[in-house]
Amino acid sequence: MSGSRTGACSAALCSTALTALTALTTLAALALCPAGATAAPADDTGSLSADQLARRSHDALLSARSLHVTAQGDLGSGAGTSFDLTLDRSGNCRGSVSLGPQGSVEIIRRGTDVWIKPNAAFWKNEVPGGGSALASLVGDRYLKGTTNDPVLRNTTDVCDLDTFQKYLDTSAKLPATDLTKGRPTTVDGVAAIPVTATRQGRTYTLDVAASGKPYPVRFTVARGPAAPDATVRFGGFDQPVPTATPAAADAVDITGLMSKQS
Repeated sequence: MSGSRTGACSAALCSTALTALTALTTLAALALCPAGATAAPADDTGSLSADQLARRSHDALLSARSLHVTAQGDLGSGAGTSFDLTLDRSGNCRGSVSLGPQGSVEIIRRGTDVWIKPNAAFWKNEVPGGGSALASLVGDRYLKGTTNDPVLRNTTDVCDLDTFQKYLDTSAKLPATDLTKGRPTTVDGVAAIPVTATRQGRTYTLDVAASGKPYPVRFTVARGPAAPDATVRFGGFDQPVPTATPAAADAVDITGLMSKQS
């Protein structure tokens, strides 16, 4: 296989990862970072205004050392997009990004070491020529490299909590939107207070933990009373990322593979 085919695979992987990262930060910015929100006092969460709840949730997310985030629905690249990632600030991550019938990729990162494992549909649909030659060489194994490898460098952005937090804090800024505070509810077994905003016919709802640190619990985007177009769930704050990595026999070194096929 030529180096250009491997490079094409890299482009597809990067596109998948960055689409997921950008979609999440853009959606979350609508309610997590309202421009002009007043500073929130250290009051009981239930006594805060909608703007203060959103600001405190935004600040709590930025302070997290690790988290588990899942998302599904229309994330900007089609209704089939979804991801499930556990990641921290130390360069550790585990999870997957999916484009529905177009395929999915498992991603594992421990510091500078990276493993990715596309499924058969991804090889077929996202790699020019179907990726059959590369897929047959890799088989049911991971491609292994490092964050310095040009094939994997950008792909790992989706597995970097620092990247996500910096983007949310500095780039994902939107005009102020009127926010409405709802009645206390329970979301995924967690007591929460909903904060809602409406923009261009869509309703954005941020559920904020009602006790303890005001972390975001769930974020949804919906048109009217219909089922949400997209749902993002947050959890596992400050919990360790699983440390298991693929055995040597279950991985193919990307540098060696490229040198053999050049």
